[in-house]
Amino acid sequence: MKKRWLMLILLALISALLLAITSTAISIYVYGNKIHTTKAEAAIVLGAAVWGKEPSPVFRERINHAINLYKNQDVNKIIFTGGVGESNEPAEAVVGKRYALARQVKLNDIITETESRTTYQNLKNARSLASIYQLNKFLIVSDPLHMKRSVLMARTLGMDAYPSPTPTTRYSSFHSQMEFLIRETFFYFVYLMFKI
Repeated sequence: MKKRWLMLILLALISALLLAITSTAISIYVYGNKIHTTKAEAAIVLGAAVWGKEPSPVFRERINHAINLYKNQDVNKIIFTGGVGESNEPAEAVVGKRYALARQVKLNDIITETESRTTYQNLKNARSLASIYQLNKFLIVSDPLHMKRSVLMARTLGMDAYPSPTPTTRYSSFHSQMEFLIRETFFYFVYLMFKI
């Protein structure tokens, strides 16, 4: 009888855990796929890999979205974040800046942060730079499935931040979306527990 109760309790705990994981994954997916129309003072582009001296396809989608926000006057400044991934490559933020300059974004409207290696560092360092320029309201630019965790981090850092997911994403196949969603769900729980 005691063994049966233990099994029922274990089953209930596993079911509750699976329900929490599933509902969180669904909320991450839904949050990133909502349409937002907020204007802000600056777009913060979260870093992603660079390939040589060019943005990776994922990073290029983020940069293009920020440029569109800028050209549509939804933001006045673009803050590129991201340090050096591979030692022989330039910092992600530098690659983003060069790409934007080549597409008629004004030099004075670009701010770069080149030290960060994680999403949390991207946002924390961008906040420090933004305070120098007296910028207070932000659109966070990243992939749709990255939005919920990124905006939560930004708001926890005290930033007036809003999601601006890329309208297109390199994670378009079911397989790649599921991989990204699983990864984001895991990191969302890690952030909730450890705030890193």
